[in-house]
Amino acid sequence: MERRGGRAMYRWGATVIASTAALAIVVPTSSAQAATGPSGITAKGAYLLDSGANKQLWAKGADTKLQMASTTKIMTAVVVLDTKKVDLNKKVTVKKSYRDYVAREKASTADLKTGDKVTVRQLLYGLMLPSGCDAAYALADTFGSGSTEAARTKSFISKMNAKAKSLSLKNTKYDSFDGISAKGANYTTPREMAKLTRHAIKNGTFKAVVKSQSTKQKATNGRTYTWYNTNKLLGSYQGTFGVKTGTGTAAGPCLVFATTKGNRTVVGVLLNDSNRYVDAKKMLDWSFKTKTKVAWRALPKSAQQD
Repeated sequence: MERRGGRAMYRWGATVIASTAALAIVVPTSSAQAATGPSGITAKGAYLLDSGANKQLWAKGADTKLQMASTTKIMTAVVVLDTKKVDLNKKVTVKKSYRDYVAREKASTADLKTGDKVTVRQLLYGLMLPSGCDAAYALADTFGSGSTEAARTKSFISKMNAKAKSLSLKNTKYDSFDGISAKGANYTTPREMAKLTRHAIKNGTFKAVVKSQSTKQKATNGRTYTWYNTNKLLGSYQGTFGVKTGTGTAAGPCLVFATTKGNRTVVGVLLNDSNRYVDAKKMLDWSFKTKTKVAWRALPKSAQQD
């Protein structure tokens, strides 16, 4: 996502993605390197968390409040999935207002068609793979409370903030269900984003969604939606299974990622980083004491970028 003149600008579309898996070569890592952390990370905020041990491995600006763009959608998904007795097969009718919203904001979209009926589970794919702001709107409208769309979406954002509070994310605030922040009051810290992600990946549905490089989902009328994941780490760095990209004028390029090697899972966060994929590779190599050759999965020009 790019922002110009206060609006969100996205390139969107979909086509077939080719991917090449990374080859990992284990090499020794010096104790000095282990003490200092990965070098040359350009992000304004970064964090590495050993998810299993719940232990910080390395950080840069760990508690700096930064905007997070579409990585906001991690919390959108968490609020839905943490809903008591959530029915993932519940059908949601796509409203014209969802399409009007993405058109007005020039936002990333799952290109949901007015009148189609899709399930909550399918909306989660549309939310997390192509970073669909229309899917985010549909989920907020469905899981919020109130007699109007405005009331329901506002209610949903309140639920996001309540969930942040319950997870002790004291330096995180949401004013948006998708990362398009009208007043810039949509922020987190690298440490708290890693903490949220650790919570999210414990959910089997969340993990199944974010590890998908692509998916085909059929609406009840037979229309097939094909969505591709904007996260280039998938299929490029061996063991990576998510999590979310995001880009905004104030937020800059962002990336939240999770990778497993052996019995160890590392969660990484990069906020406002123009070199996010290269930096993610550096951070993962340092974490796992490897030197990895990567053939980056290419997103075609017509595919959505975030």
